[in-house]
Amino acid sequence: MAFRLRRLPGIRSLLLATYLTVLLLPVAGIGILRLYESALIRQTESELLAQAAVLSAAYRSAWLERAPAGALAAMPRAEVPWGGPPTYDAPERWNPLLAKLDLADAHILPPAADPVAAGRAAEAVASQLAPLLAPIVVDVRRMTLAGIRIVDAWGVIVVSTAAKDVNLSLVKQEEVAHALRGAPVAQLRERIVTPADYGWESLSRNTDRRVFVAVPVLEGGRVLGAVLVSRTPRNLTQTLYSKRFALLQLVLVLIAAVVALAWFAGHAVVRPTRQLAAMARRVARGDVHAVDPLPMPITREAQSLSESIVTMARTLEARADYVRELALGISHEFKTPLTGIRGSAELLRDHLDEMSAEEKSRFLSNILADTERLERLVRRILELARADSLTPRGDESCDIAQAVREMAEEQRRKGHRVGLGEMPAALSGAIDRASFDIVLSNLLENARQHGGAGVSVTLSGHVVDGEAIVDVADGGIGVSSGNVRRIFDRFFTTARDSGGTGLGLAIARQRVKAFGGDLALRPTDSGALFQVRLKSTSC
Repeated sequence: MAFRLRRLPGIRSLLLATYLTVLLLPVAGIGILRLYESALIRQTESELLAQAAVLSAAYRSAWLERAPAGALAAMPRAEVPWGGPPTYDAPERWNPLLAKLDLADAHILPPAADPVAAGRAAEAVASQLAPLLAPIVVDVRRMTLAGIRIVDAWGVIVVSTAAKDVNLSLVKQEEVAHALRGAPVAQLRERIVTPADYGWESLSRNTDRRVFVAVPVLEGGRVLGAVLVSRTPRNLTQTLYSKRFALLQLVLVLIAAVVALAWFAGHAVVRPTRQLAAMARRVARGDVHAVDPLPMPITREAQSLSESIVTMARTLEARADYVRELALGISHEFKTPLTGIRGSAELLRDHLDEMSAEEKSRFLSNILADTERLERLVRRILELARADSLTPRGDESCDIAQAVREMAEEQRRKGHRVGLGEMPAALSGAIDRASFDIVLSNLLENARQHGGAGVSVTLSGHVVDGEAIVDVADGGIGVSSGNVRRIFDRFFTTARDSGGTGLGLAIARQRVKAFGGDLALRPTDSGALFQVRLKSTSC
């Protein structure tokens, strides 16, 4: 029966697709979890915090230099504590500025509102600092692209990168209001992006978010003002685009590595698979003699499958040889009685009227004798088939000593000379009672066929090295040296005239081997000695 192969992908294609998928999973994970974008935002936050810290320190130093006596006491007190308590080895209070923004849990605020008109003039000392700090702020913006605003203690802008915002108020902006209470804050706000803002080379205009950092200017628990710094972070696409040539090289290297791995894995799997398929096809064609294990299986699975196919081929070969020899033996054994029946029937048909009653009786007796032989052969062949197909469970056990005693008693009732030799009270073996009875009866029948009805048989048993052994010794003529090797062959018998079929010993041996034992002919001074060896078990 021919099977039509469907068009399915090859192993190399599946391996390549699998490796590419695994390669892209980290990239997809970064995109899904937005881990890298969070890192870019925290990087921007850290840069803005550093800028704000420097500007805050500069503002405080300049304010303290120009402030008149008593001006600090008039400044508002900080309401929110900033920094941890002093430690035993560092009496000063530390005020670290740490980046904390994260896209996974950050609340993105609406776009920042424009400054509003101030209800008061800028603080006097802060106003004096504007001409000094304005050029610095402009230079910083030119290099960092950050928007910078410095407000006084009441939120009035005194310095800004956008000159139009000076003297306006930011007190209503959440970041500034929080910083004027005494603690720094960082927020992520939406940014309205217009089509004109998009561009691969733009550093800060094509992002829809903006980071705002506000740092207070403090001195002695008093708020002198605050620094508000903002900038859009680089987005993931923009960052990848800036590294496009290096990433392209990396992608090419990774793809080449994946292709090489897929080829190697495919070679390790495909080549043995094709060889195994060719082996299986040879077995299917009957060419079992040309099947050998793979010379270089590479993997344990291929080696195991190769050995399994070779074992299967050898088994099929042995089974085919067995069936062929059995068919030849059956044909040969059936030929003689069938020829006798045919010849006697033809003579009776052609010369029935001319034959005497004695001749008719002789020919009919020949037909009946040949028919009985055929019946014996058929019965024996069925018993051999059952022995060949016997599959024990593995937990069979019986008391061999009791079976031997009962068999000997039964044979003596029939008039046969069967005695018991040395036998323990209990002798258990790994075989079921029915199979052991068949083995023992075949050995006894073999002894009678070759030694005559008056032959004496002795049954004995013992245990050696965990094996239950039963010896069947007869006082017959024994087995000639030329027949020792053929004694267990199917259809081999020297007692054909007395009804031997040549299958009794083959059936007995096959039964014993099915249970992991053995039946062998042992040398003896007189007669024949057959020894049954079985695994010893506990009944």
